[in-house]
Amino acid sequence: MSMDAKPDSKTFPVVCVGGSAGGLDAYIRLLRNLPADMGVAIVIVNHLRTVDTMLHKILPTYTKMPVELITDGLDIEPNHVFIIPPQRDLHVVDGEFHLRPISKPRGWPDVITVFMRSLTENWEGKLVSVIVSGYDGDGAAALCGIKEVGGITIAQKLDTAAQPEMPASAIASGCIDFVLSPENIALKIIEIARAD
Repeated sequence: MSMDAKPDSKTFPVVCVGGSAGGLDAYIRLLRNLPADMGVAIVIVNHLRTVDTMLHKILPTYTKMPVELITDGLDIEPNHVFIIPPQRDLHVVDGEFHLRPISKPRGWPDVITVFMRSLTENWEGKLVSVIVSGYDGDGAAALCGIKEVGGITIAQKLDTAAQPEMPASAIASGCIDFVLSPENIALKIIEIARAD
C-alpha cells in the first residue's frame, strides 16, 4: 500500500469568487466580513481583462489575510487571498496554481468556468463557488460540476449587485444553493469553514 497522502495534503476548503464589472464592491464587502484565520483559501477570479491587476493593491486594505497576485507554480495556502492575473487561464495541479495563456482571447473570457472545472478535477478539499456582480455568464457552466463533487454554490443577490447579469446567469443554471448579499455570503463561508 503506497503512502501517497502526505500529512500536509491539501484538503482545506477553496472558495472561488468569480466576478467582473461591479465585482470590486462585492469583493470588498465580502473580505471585510471574513476572519483571517478560517483555514480556507480565497481565490478571486475577475474576468475583466484589465481591472484584476489592481485588486492585489486595493484589497489588502480590507482584510488581514495576505493578498497575492498569482504566479505560475504558487502554492495554494489557507488564510490567503489569491488574485488571478490578467490574460491568463488559471488551473490547479498538485496543490499549486498553474497559469496558461487565455484559451478564449476574443469576446468575454471564460476564466471563471476554466478555473472551477480545474478545481472539480484536481482539488481534494471542499469547494465553494461564489458568483458576484459582472457582465456575461462566466462561471455558470461549471456550477453543476461543483455541486456534483459535493461543493457549495452561491450567487450574489441580484439587487445587491451593480451588474446582476453574471449572478443571474449563475442562478439560471439551476445549480445555485444560496442567493445572498456579500455580507451574508461571508457568514455562509464562515459557517462552511467551521463545519469542515
